[in-house]
Amino acid sequence: MGFNCGIVGLPNVGKSTLFNALTATAAAQAANYPFCTIEPNIGRVAVPDQRLYDIAKIGKSANIVATQLEFVDIAGLVRGASKGEGLGNQFLANIRETDAVLHVLRCFEDDNITHVEGGIDPIRDKEIIDTELMIADMENLEKRIEPMKKKAKSGDKEAIIQAHVMELTLEALRAGRPARTVKLATEDELKHFKQLQLLTSKPVLYVCNVMEGDAKAGNKHTQRVADMAKAEGAESVIICAAIESEIAQLGSEDEKKEFLESIGLDEPGLNRVIRAGYKLLDLITFFTVGPKEARAWTVKRGSKAPQAAGVIHTDFEKGFIRAETIDIKDFMMLGGEQAAKEAGKMRQEGKEYIVKDGDLMLFRFNV
Repeated sequence: MGFNCGIVGLPNVGKSTLFNALTATAAAQAANYPFCTIEPNIGRVAVPDQRLYDIAKIGKSANIVATQLEFVDIAGLVRGASKGEGLGNQFLANIRETDAVLHVLRCFEDDNITHVEGGIDPIRDKEIIDTELMIADMENLEKRIEPMKKKAKSGDKEAIIQAHVMELTLEALRAGRPARTVKLATEDELKHFKQLQLLTSKPVLYVCNVMEGDAKAGNKHTQRVADMAKAEGAESVIICAAIESEIAQLGSEDEKKEFLESIGLDEPGLNRVIRAGYKLLDLITFFTVGPKEARAWTVKRGSKAPQAAGVIHTDFEKGFIRAETIDIKDFMMLGGEQAAKEAGKMRQEGKEYIVKDGDLMLFRFNV
């Protein structure tokens, strides 16, 4: 089960620098001109989670395997992308394939790095991309709605719901609101909405790229973005892509820690971006632990025990019997699986159990 975040923004806002730092590679060429990234670059990164190291220590695990998140570096969109300007059509298709969007906004002044719109204004930049994505969504729906309405008139129940959802969504888009703002009344409507696969239906995290001096507290530009994000019910993160690029080049964890302390930061900004991306996708982590390895696994919030078992192996889901489950707090407080079991803190959970973030699980199955 893969989950990915597409990194988008205007050219020269720091997307590829951020991507390179995220994956600690030079796979995405960061250059001072538009469209230096033609094909989307994909990288998988470990999700930082101290709990994994804590349970590995208690379980005396030989190996530690973190859960991962995929990031897709998508080339810079420009005004007119919905009409094919730049390499618009290709870029829009790449965004469509992602689960969520990390929208990088330039919140730094630097005369040496050109801006395609001529000046620094992250809200304007955000609105340019929003507009292009909304236009693309509108055109998509306008082509599809009339055939769906005809089908609905024949009495097809699914078509009736789909046509209604399309009308609601078009109404929002024409009013200048992204598809994700549409209020849906039923689970059926939500299912049909997801099937539309609209660009503006995806959850968004705003990433404010700043100069080194603003990495800790931000600046006037990041404050505007924070206010805008709050009004939308979205989140924003401050990061200095240049600092993250430097950190990625350092060899040891001690060197990284020393460098961060020297500039007054507690942790890499990338950790906040990865965690925020994980939260954006509404994901949770469950763990397995033993002498061979301690491992973190990812599932969607609301997943049931058999689905979680299936993330490890499809046979686990097919032949699911039960899940022996320990809350991570009990595991850590009592000092391990055996102690938790003796204290009556190991639960036997069945097929309807909803997995909680931090559960330690052992699956019993029979195929």
